[in-house]
Amino acid sequence: MHPPHAALVTEPIDITALLLRVSDEGVGAVTLFLGTVRNLNDGRAVTGIDYEAYGAMAESEFRAIANDMVRANQQLRLAIEHRIGTLVLGDVSVAIAAGHAHRAQALDASRAVIEAIKKCVPIWKREHYAEGDWNWVDPTASGRTTHDLATSVLASNLRASGAS
Repeated sequence: MHPPHAALVTEPIDITALLLRVSDEGVGAVTLFLGTVRNLNDGRAVTGIDYEAYGAMAESEFRAIANDMVRANQQLRLAIEHRIGTLVLGDVSVAIAAGHAHRAQALDASRAVIEAIKKCVPIWKREHYAEGDWNWVDPTASGRTTHDLATSVLASNLRASGAS
């Protein structure tokens, strides 16, 4: 089992470093998910986002999500970073790199991790709009509330595919 990497960062995310963390000769598939600041949300023009976090708790949740994923599939290599602070359009806010011998497991892991982060990690975002106002955005609106759900979905997919 390769220990996962999970961190909050205040500087731009080093994507190359994340990819190197999940790559080796046994890895046949590497996926990279990048969440970026976009210019429109719910029909409103967005100019930037402030990300804030309860640092110790957020890092603890990141580690729990990453460790649960790797425990569910010991061939998985995982690196996760989320940026906090003020970001502008196009900036990368979250990056998830997953490496595995097989593409399905790498893709499933990336999806499960981002869903778990959105539901479980205490990171808040305040969108700034072209009109000059701002609004806090609720990342938990879809109703799932624990990283256990994402982990169980990943584990189920791995069992169904016959891979481990």
